[in-house]
Amino acid sequence: MNLKRKSASGFTMIEIMVVVVIVAILAVIALPTYLTYVESGYASEARTVMSNINNASKMYYQTRGEWPSEVDELERAGQLDVSRSTKLKWTFDLQLNDQGGRITASSTEEMSGGPGKQVVYDADLGKFTGYGSPKGS
Repeated sequence: MNLKRKSASGFTMIEIMVVVVIVAILAVIALPTYLTYVESGYASEARTVMSNINNASKMYYQTRGEWPSEVDELERAGQLDVSRSTKLKWTFDLQLNDQGGRITASSTEEMSGGPGKQVVYDADLGKFTGYGSPKGS
């Protein structure tokens, strides 16, 4: 009698479970880094506009002798142009003075990262803190 054995092909349940565990571990490690990267991306628009606001405010002060209290003043004076899409996603609060001050951006419902996120620019230090900034800052 000639008995032929069937060769088994495919993966065992243990092999599949090992792969699933490895993928889960990689996801747990990568997800926080990815989310930090996404937050930084959302906040980069606000940081760019805040730098522009700071520069425009300095020019405004040099020509008018007073600090602007809102972004609309800078736009009416022709010192700044903030896109409509940025204004829908962020609101900007200016608290500038001769010693520096600060500019705060707060996200609205239209921002993909959600409302209530804040980015703060300290004009004294020239440093950004808050949403999208490294945690150690």
